[in-house]
Amino acid sequence: MELLKRKLEKEEKQSFFLLGPRGTGKSTYIKNEYPDALLVDLLQPDDFRAYSSKPERLRELVHGNPDRSVFVLDEIQKVPDLLGVVHALIEEKKGRQFILTGSSARKLKRTGVNLLAGRAVMKHLHPFIAGELGNRFKLNDALKIGLIPLILGSAEPKEALSAYIDLYIKEEIKSEGLTRNIGNFTRFLETVAFSHGSVINISNVARECQIERKTVEGYLSILEDILLAFRIPVFQKKAKRSLASHPKFYLFDAGVFFAIRPAGPADSTTELEGAALEGLVAQHLRAHIDYRAPDCKLSFWRTYSGSEVDFIVYGKDTFWAIEVKSAREAKPEHLRGLQAFAEDFPQAEKFLLYRGKDRLNIDGINLLPCEDFLSTLG
Repeated sequence: MELLKRKLEKEEKQSFFLLGPRGTGKSTYIKNEYPDALLVDLLQPDDFRAYSSKPERLRELVHGNPDRSVFVLDEIQKVPDLLGVVHALIEEKKGRQFILTGSSARKLKRTGVNLLAGRAVMKHLHPFIAGELGNRFKLNDALKIGLIPLILGSAEPKEALSAYIDLYIKEEIKSEGLTRNIGNFTRFLETVAFSHGSVINISNVARECQIERKTVEGYLSILEDILLAFRIPVFQKKAKRSLASHPKFYLFDAGVFFAIRPAGPADSTTELEGAALEGLVAQHLRAHIDYRAPDCKLSFWRTYSGSEVDFIVYGKDTFWAIEVKSAREAKPEHLRGLQAFAEDFPQAEKFLLYRGKDRLNIDGINLLPCEDFLSTLG
């Protein structure tokens, strides 16, 4: 696949962290946007050994290249002790820009992001979004193989997706020593995939994969820290009715969901595609917020009586309520959650995204083909 322009805006002078799962194109983005940067690749054994044994070598490298102003430390979580050196170099105020990429926030949380508070902004790179792919975006393909650049650039996407999952389990989990029992974690991963697009019940997950609840909570944190999954909270703006309190869970890419979730004999294609479609919208909304609407928050709405809206996007100039349905035709029952939300929040823009072709407006609710909405987002 030829190089595509990403929607992530370039930072001209500010140092920044760039976090994103493996294969989302962080290195490609950096090479394209900062072609003259001096790169330290901590995935390379030589660089890893040199800087893990003596982080001060970074100071020697920077001072030895006075003609360079941009320095990239790729996969910074491999040697988090380098953050202290970066902090000191930024404090020298020599106009240098440091770009710190990572595919795991776990070690950074424990050892160093706070060292750079206020001196390096946090940015995220996501899988491709429809607006980046243009007319190459095909909804059906995105649901089955996802939108990870590494996978889409492969000659055999399905095989590459399977290998990608193995890479994360073996390389990010096992080699980092994040869990001692890789078998338990693999079983947990398959079980938790059934919660994709749902309010997660940790006790049920623990019971189904026969693992202690506390261990499951730790595994969920690992998934989020290595950027394989995320949770979105309940919309908390004051409403007229009592709301549910537990978050919804999503794997970060629809293709990863399909690859991890084991298919059972009772599964229907409609059920799987419905969960995948909701996840695909979620990953687009997260990317849109990170790239174009940083003041916005992503949440969902659910009352104890059962009314629900899949996504609420709320910010200074944005208030969207979005329901996602995999159906080809919209039915009255598809609108009920949005109608209930409108009773409490009439000022919100309301959208029903579905698999049909027609654009309609029913009682102030915009019915849009999901593919159209994703392609024009942002």
